[in-house]
Amino acid sequence: MGSNLQVVLGAPGVKGKMPASLSKDGLTDFILSIISKKQEGKEPFYVLDLGMVVSLMEKWSHSLPNVRPFYAVKCNPEPAFLGALAALGASFDCASQAEIEAVMALGVSADRIVYANPCKAEPHIKYAARMGVKLTTFDSRDEIEKIQKWHPKCALLLRLKAPDDGGARCPLGPKYGALPEEVMPLLQAAHAARLTVSGVSFHVGSGATHSRAYHGAIAAAKAVFDTASRLGMPSMHMLNIGGGFTVGPQFNEAAVTIKAALETYFSNQPNLTVIAEPGRFFAETGFTLATNIIGKRVRGNLREYWINDGIYGSMNCILYDHATVTATPLACTSNRANPTCRGARTYPSTVFGPTCDALDTVLTGHQLPELEVNDWLVFPNMGAYTASAGSNFNGFNTSAISTYLAYSNPC
Repeated sequence: MGSNLQVVLGAPGVKGKMPASLSKDGLTDFILSIISKKQEGKEPFYVLDLGMVVSLMEKWSHSLPNVRPFYAVKCNPEPAFLGALAALGASFDCASQAEIEAVMALGVSADRIVYANPCKAEPHIKYAARMGVKLTTFDSRDEIEKIQKWHPKCALLLRLKAPDDGGARCPLGPKYGALPEEVMPLLQAAHAARLTVSGVSFHVGSGATHSRAYHGAIAAAKAVFDTASRLGMPSMHMLNIGGGFTVGPQFNEAAVTIKAALETYFSNQPNLTVIAEPGRFFAETGFTLATNIIGKRVRGNLREYWINDGIYGSMNCILYDHATVTATPLACTSNRANPTCRGARTYPSTVFGPTCDALDTVLTGHQLPELEVNDWLVFPNMGAYTASAGSNFNGFNTSAISTYLAYSNPC
């Protein structure tokens, strides 16, 4: 067992919960073992692979060694997951009082938090001040006035609208970020209010699909640094390059682009601190969701299944995060000898969620074997913007879904 994994297993939120050790292909066996113990209750559940979290942190540290990750809590606030990231040295991007409370409850110090919401409620600003959170973002004069009144010792990052949204799944520019012509007046207003503007923040959008967006945004950030210098303001020393990172080749491309852009525009600023706000990069792939089949209908060659989680629950990501989900069968009731249905004939299938809304449709045209009520469907890569954004519609309580902990051997 690696040293980083040992650190995670002793982390707040993890320690004492006895995560299961997974063999190379042991996730299915672990899910089956959980199901076998749920003789009566067949509620959906998550499995969090802590070994995956360790691997992702090592990947980040290797690819962007000089960029400090502030994990975006909104993406998935599962306490064990937050505790694991904290133990591995991550800091945190919080957008509300509740998120600050969740992180600090795990022993995270205030200097490891950026309050990265450009528009904050006054009571939340007061709370941040009481707790010693001293770094936040802004993009308007009204925000300057609120911070001057309630948290004047807080350092500020001017949030820019990124020139390019990177083909993001969820663009953020329409809501947040100062326009080029607003930069100088906002810097002047903050300076006149005797607030410290420590640097610049931007976000190319959640789930960016091309890396050139980072290059343009870093160039724009350098222009703001130069503007502040011309205005005679104290030297800026922090750059927040936001989020948008996904696992896979796109992350590798983004890392190369970011390092090249930092060298091009900021090589003459040796004291620069660079931070980022990754969310789905750390959260998406480590979580697997298991759902129970609660209903079935056959119409000719079509198989229709109802499961006990859906669009108003964990699969809200299909609507709001533009996610594509996939499911694999666990026929642990109808085919115990071959629960993964290897080699079985498949049928075009529709999968519905449990609510009484026809919008609650999870999959259409998906090939699945013949399954029965009380079999299960398993959804991989379900950690990003899933349970965190679910509802209680029709009495199906997303927040009540349990998470079981396991760990694979980090790659």
